[in-house]
Order: sequence, then C-alpha cells, then structure tokens
Amino acid sequence: MRRKLLPHPLFSFTLLIIWLMLVNKVTVGNVLLGGIFGVIVPILTAPYWPGRPHIQNHFKALEYVLIVLWDIVVANFQVAAIILFKRNKDIHSKWVCVPLEVTSPEAITILAGTITMTPGTVSAMLSADGSSVLVHCLDCDDPDAVRDEIKNRYERRLKEIFP
Repeated sequence: MRRKLLPHPLFSFTLLIIWLMLVNKVTVGNVLLGGIFGVIVPILTAPYWPGRPHIQNHFKALEYVLIVLWDIVVANFQVAAIILFKRNKDIHSKWVCVPLEVTSPEAITILAGTITMTPGTVSAMLSADGSSVLVHCLDCDDPDAVRDEIKNRYERRLKEIFP
C-alpha cells in the first residue's frame, strides 16, 4: 500500500520542500498543499520512471560523495591559480579518452556528472556503445595521468557502489 501511495518517497519529500520554498511561507495550508503535490505528482509520473538502481554499498556511496565534494573544492583553487597566474601560452588544454569498465547507466551518468562538476574538466561525449567518455582538461601536461586518476579515484569506487 505504501509503495502505491508513495512510489518515490524522496521525490515526494523534495516536491514538498520545493513547494514550501516557492511560496516562501510555512503554513498548515502550504504544507498540506505541498504534501498533496508530493503524493499526486509521483503517482502520475510513476509509469515513466525506469527501475530504481540498486546500490550495493551505501557507505561507499557516502564516501564517494565526500571525495567528490573535496575534489570540487580543491579543483576550484587549482583553476583559480591557473586563471590568475598562468599565461595563455602556458595553459595546455587536452582531450583525454577515458575507457570505461562500468556498464550501469547510472554509474556512467554519475561519472560523467562528476567529471563535469569538477572545475577544470568537462565530459564532452560518451561513445555510442558506452565504452569510453571524452574528457576535456583545462590544463593537462600528462593525459595518461588524468585518465588514470579518473579511473582510480572515481570509476573504481563506482564499480563498488553499482553492480
């Protein structure tokens, strides 16, 4: 019964919070209306949701999030230093092809998103068969080191999180 009423509980809660932020006033009526939206919208959209991804190790997922957040902070300082202190001719932009071992669409999406969220790198294209991702690096002297770092720091952990 609960699964039918709340097919996506996190989505329902997020809709409630977004509604309260939109109206900018927490009242009983607004909470009730946000709750109604939080129940009705997921029920109406449930047929269009694919199967939920299975996470093997929730602790590893939390560890991954913390590592990505740390890397984003560090990369912000690195990119700021590149912009402030390097001349254009000293910046070596490179394209790096990263072969993928992960096959789960969720893992590939998270990896591509992680690469893009980290300042200084952008995942530009995924191969048609999903076996590699093309990454642009703002300043890179060794493309092989960048590839190895992505594989060892991110992809290895994603293989532990997703089956």
